[in-house]
Amino acid sequence: MHILKAFLADNRGATAIEYGLIAALIGGAIVSAFGIFTGSLQAIFNVIGNNLPAN
Repeated sequence: MHILKAFLADNRGATAIEYGLIAALIGGAIVSAFGIFTGSLQAIFNVIGNNLPAN
């Protein structure tokens, strides 16, 4: 019982888990932003490509 109480009271790994969750949230936001802007970015590149002279 003493070992279980000591294990539950130990919070040394909590900071690493919190940083991992924050990194996962930031990564998810970046992936979502790329998904949102993909269509408009592709349209911009198509306009640029169509206006470049052909060699």
